[in-house]
Amino acid sequence: MKNRIRVLRAERRWSQADLAAQVGVSRNSIISIENGHFDPSLTLAFDIAAAFEMKIEDIFERERGKSA
Repeated sequence: MKNRIRVLRAERRWSQADLAAQVGVSRNSIISIENGHFDPSLTLAFDIAAAFEMKIEDIFERERGKSA
């Protein structure tokens, strides 16, 4: 799944550790999500969206050509 987390963090000058602390996960989890190695649970996706005060669909996008 594609995401805009790295860009959104940079705009707010948040580190990966800052975001991780806000949503209650490890920094390594944020790294994995940003790099597309791990898709967050729905709950975590909602928490990340809430941290950025955005809708989930404004942060995450399913990659085309991949089935659900």
